[in-house]
Amino acid sequence: MSTPERVVIVGGGLAGAKTAEGLRSLGYDGQLTIVAAENHLPYERPPLSKGYLAGTAAFADAVVHPAAWYAEHEVDLLLATRATDVDAVGHRVRLQSAPALEYDKLVLATGSIPRSLRVPGADAQGVQMLRTIEDSEAIRDVFGAQHRLVIIGGGWIGLEVAAAARDAGTEVTVIEALDLPLLNVLGPQAAAVFVELHRAHGVDLRLGARLAEITTDAGAATGVRLDGGETIGADAVVVGVGVAPDVALAESAGLELGNGVLVDATLRTSDPDIYAVGDIANHDHPVLGRRVRAEHWANALNQPAAAAASLLGDGTPYTALPYFYSDQYDLGMEYVGFAPNGTYDRVLVRGDLAGRKFVAFWLDAADRILASMNVNV
Repeated sequence: MSTPERVVIVGGGLAGAKTAEGLRSLGYDGQLTIVAAENHLPYERPPLSKGYLAGTAAFADAVVHPAAWYAEHEVDLLLATRATDVDAVGHRVRLQSAPALEYDKLVLATGSIPRSLRVPGADAQGVQMLRTIEDSEAIRDVFGAQHRLVIIGGGWIGLEVAAAARDAGTEVTVIEALDLPLLNVLGPQAAAVFVELHRAHGVDLRLGARLAEITTDAGAATGVRLDGGETIGADAVVVGVGVAPDVALAESAGLELGNGVLVDATLRTSDPDIYAVGDIANHDHPVLGRRVRAEHWANALNQPAAAAASLLGDGTPYTALPYFYSDQYDLGMEYVGFAPNGTYDRVLVRGDLAGRKFVAFWLDAADRILASMNVNV
């Protein structure tokens, strides 16, 4: 396999920056370009719902590399530049406001798009999603003892925003359609821990609740109305109902799709000259023996090194297990493995579940560990 002369990376987040780093660290000295839609240096997104949102960490702490790194490593970083489509036959990436880029190898690191609500008032002023640094700042602006915040969705983003808001004295209501927050991720036993955690910190947690509309006045959100007719007032509404993989470019390239972009064990797509990493990669996991697409920071951090090696001819499988972490109030947790609700036989807990200091193990019928989570240990 000949070394590519031109590599283009589309995506200005952690995965894109780490792919460039991986290529240079392996000695690749060809032309290397990152296409970044945002007008910021590539940065990590977890702080947006954690330290940066809470005001305890600076944006500089989330930046993957300083500007000088890109110059020193001869990486052409195109900020505020949006890729519109990929001509896979012609090996060309078309850009919205710049000449097309030709490539020998292409890496897609386009991440995810927040899912929107389909209810009246969803487009009102004061309805906020969380994906960018500007989103995080806008949400933080409504923190404080005089403010009321309604959060739609009790997933990781919703609960982390709730924790940061409560720590700032904000009145917080969380609307969750399922019987428990995080139910599909953790199952009922571990999910119940987070119910008690947030209620102990004063969150009005509405479970099994259905949203009818976001109420408005003169185009601005004033709260929400539930199916039963109850209205909950708010100064802002944060929507955290999950994300969808941003596969528009992959689709334009004619790649095989299915809950993201289908990639093999080495993160190569159905086109041998195109790789995908991060949120969009539906990975044929060689250890788990099944496809996994995980919207986790760890994938964006670690998949690029394997993709870079494979792109240069090494054919390196990505074998790391899914991993994620969360910080909420005084609770810190880490999870490794893969055991969505319904895929395991039982959960074994070592430690103090009620005291929120324990390790949990998700086991199959043969008592093999599928996943584990440590909380405050």
